[in-house]
Amino acid sequence: MEPVVRTESLTKDYGVVLALDALTVEIGPGITGLVGANGAGKSTLLKILLGLVTPTSGRAEVLGHDVATEPLAIRAAVGYLPEHDCLPPDVSASDFIVHLAMMSGLPRVAARERAAEVLRHVGLAEERYRLMGGYSTGMKQKAKLAQALVHDPRLVLLDEPTNGLDPAARDEMLGLVQRIGEDFKIAVIVTSHLLGELERVSNHVVVLDGGQLLRASATDEFLNATGALLVEVLGEDGPNRMAHALQSAGVSVTARGALLALDTAGPVELHDLIRDTAADLGLGLVRVQADHHRIEDVFADARGVRHD
Repeated sequence: MEPVVRTESLTKDYGVVLALDALTVEIGPGITGLVGANGAGKSTLLKILLGLVTPTSGRAEVLGHDVATEPLAIRAAVGYLPEHDCLPPDVSASDFIVHLAMMSGLPRVAARERAAEVLRHVGLAEERYRLMGGYSTGMKQKAKLAQALVHDPRLVLLDEPTNGLDPAARDEMLGLVQRIGEDFKIAVIVTSHLLGELERVSNHVVVLDGGQLLRASATDEFLNATGALLVEVLGEDGPNRMAHALQSAGVSVTARGALLALDTAGPVELHDLIRDTAADLGLGLVRVQADHHRIEDVFADARGVRHD
């Protein structure tokens, strides 16, 4: 399957900051999470892919078009949700999206129909005639998403679409991102510094750190089992009592917040031991589940830091 994005030794040096450092990566169809801390180079990469920023060296292609020579062809086929607030406050969402649809080449009637359709998809049907200056942060993000979709792109670049949102609005936005990729079959590259949230919606993950590629692979490969069990118990001083009893039985136990991480290597039948120990101590056994790696573990491994 042809990649939607390909970079070769892509570098952007601002003089005081090396935003991208010889980045070579291929990104395929589906939903790709581009993750990393603030300053990792995520936004710079998106702007280079759109032809808005010129790289210092290296090259990049988007949908088979070279960013250096075909930026207009790229922008015609790509939608972009910028991180910063860029909406005119004295314009309604409907007028704004219609205007951008017409700028993309749609006739006025078709532009109005398309604008109404995408505003409905993002959940702004009832608010589309309100001035955007009165929108909440969540509504503004939806309006920015609508303008990224109105010209029926083949690829959308979403820069921190959940930034500033409360948990409920964040979940709603992630649901929209998933729908774009899975239902509409549009390729998506979505950035976030909140690593865990992209595990929920992405098919692939690209991890950047200091402008360099740490890892690029399918999301499932990040989340493989660690060989440990996570146990949650209820009761007075439950985790400590449970941990002490299991350690006395020869099980290696590590505290993981309110959970206990148990090493499954050993001669005992661990599930039976957990059940019987909780019963003997009079503790409520809430859950026993396989532990999995997280995207954060990639940074921990790279920096020699252990995350518990």
